[in-house]
Amino acid sequence: GVAITDLEIRMTIKTLAAKGVPKRAIARQLDLSEGTVRYHLARQATGARDGRADQPRRAGVAADAIAHWMAHHNRTNLAALHSWLVAEHGYTGSLRSVQRFVADRYPPPPVRARRRVETPPGAQAQVDWAQFPRMVVGGELAALHAFHLVLSHSRFGAVVWMPAEDSLCWLAAHNAAFERVGGIPAVLRVDNTKTAVVRGAGSWGQLNDSYRRYATTVRFHVDPCAPYSPEHKGKVERAVRTHRGIDLARQAWDSVEELQAATDEAVQDSARRRRCPATGGSVFDAWQAERAALAPLPILPVPFDEVATRRVGRDGLVAFEGRQYSVPFAYLGQTVEVRGGVGCVQVLADQQIIARHPRHTDHRLLIDPTHYEGPATDTVQPPTPLGRMGRRLQELAAMPVQQRPIDLYAALAEVAR
Repeated sequence: GVAITDLEIRMTIKTLAAKGVPKRAIARQLDLSEGTVRYHLARQATGARDGRADQPRRAGVAADAIAHWMAHHNRTNLAALHSWLVAEHGYTGSLRSVQRFVADRYPPPPVRARRRVETPPGAQAQVDWAQFPRMVVGGELAALHAFHLVLSHSRFGAVVWMPAEDSLCWLAAHNAAFERVGGIPAVLRVDNTKTAVVRGAGSWGQLNDSYRRYATTVRFHVDPCAPYSPEHKGKVERAVRTHRGIDLARQAWDSVEELQAATDEAVQDSARRRRCPATGGSVFDAWQAERAALAPLPILPVPFDEVATRRVGRDGLVAFEGRQYSVPFAYLGQTVEVRGGVGCVQVLADQQIIARHPRHTDHRLLIDPTHYEGPATDTVQPPTPLGRMGRRLQELAAMPVQQRPIDLYAALAEVAR
């Protein structure tokens, strides 16, 4: 037979036997011999104890040193105690031996009560990922990741499907989730994933640089959880557990877009059925009221993989990736940040988006005529206004090709008369 030393397996044998499962079926289910199952059931019936539990603990040789440590330190940090015993007393036993000795000799540490806090509308949202490694999309198995955002007050949330959990998907999922909840909460409580916290954890963690710039642009505060404290974002943890077994994940889909549309509908239906603890009404109604407390959606920054700092030239242009892009003339001479995202180039000044252009086009010069309009500032005068001919040229350029006059010369000559 197989020698069983794992407490969980022994308890499984006991539980299955109590439910009337035959010994042969238990053995087959746990990949054990029937004799092994009978042996352990017999020992449990007679109350037999494992003799190893009565043997002296190896850490007993350091009992005085452990007592000194326990009198002056926090009992919960037994890894530090083990390191100290090894360094100062030449202890050769394992950390587990120290943990067993302390559990035998000392009372358990006091349990800290949890504080339950209900946040006001618009104050906080919590985010997390859920993994679905065996989704069927387009007739093929696909590993998808569901980004969850839950408003802490109303409990309304958004679920956004992404192909990965990298930085670009992290920021793109934020954009999509903010659009679905209809605004920006003041604080976002996040886990210590590397796309959010690059070093450390909790309040002493160092934010990922791209995420920090994103949060500054969108204007919300990032509040990383303390390590190993899932209860600090219990609302989104509960949402992740609830949606991990949703029927949508068990179905086959033609595309991710079809899955996302069905998910959005399921989230809305669920919000209408569930009751909001803070208001007593439905989650959907509480969300409708909370939307007024959320900050309005700004022009959301696109997730970017290239960033550069540029000075705006006299002609209101900045160079980036071999092309030139216009920005509002008021920023002439200022230093701006240019970000290259998915299909889009965004220009930022003081963490605000001031210009947006398509990326990787065939054109080498991309100009928005409105960037040259507007009143003067204290330091910059607007360009000379366009004459009639210049305005007509712009009108013709803005027309779709099929609507432009066949005889462009005649159209311009008409203006010159």
